[in-house]
Amino acid sequence: MKRKTTMIQHPAFRLIQSWLFLAAGVLLGAAIVPGIAYDTVGTLVLVVVLLSLLNAFLKPLLMLFALPFIVLTMGLGILLINAVLFLMAGQLVPGFDVSGFGAAFLGALIISVVGALVNLLLPLELSYRTTMRGRRRKPKDDDVIDI
Repeated sequence: MKRKTTMIQHPAFRLIQSWLFLAAGVLLGAAIVPGIAYDTVGTLVLVVVLLSLLNAFLKPLLMLFALPFIVLTMGLGILLINAVLFLMAGQLVPGFDVSGFGAAFLGALIISVVGALVNLLLPLELSYRTTMRGRRRKPKDDDVIDI
C-alpha cells in the first residue's frame, strides 16, 4: 500500500520551511542585537544558505570534537558552536556584519530560540517506524534486545 505524501512532509517543502525560519531568526537577531547587520535581502538569503550548509557539514564535526565539552556543560557548548558558525558566516559573506563573539552568541541564541519555538509549534509528523521513503516497516518480533 503506497502512502500518500502530503505537501508538509515533502523534503523540498521542509527545506524551504527551515530556510524561512532561519531567515526569521537572522532578521530578528539583526533587529535586536546591535552588532549584527546586513545590507540587502540577497545578503540575507546568502547568509541563510551558508548557515544551512555550515550546520549540515561543519557542525557535526565540531560537535564530535567538542563532545566532552558539550557533555560537561550539559549542552550549552552547542550554543558556543552555533555562535562560532554565526561568526564565521559574518566573516565569509560580504555585506553581513557580526561585530564580535558576543553579538554572534546573542544571534545564535535568538536563532536557537526561534528554532525551538518552531519545533514546538510544528512537530514532525514522521513516526520512528516510517522510513524516508514513506513506507511503514512491519514490526518484527526480534526488534527487542533481550538481556
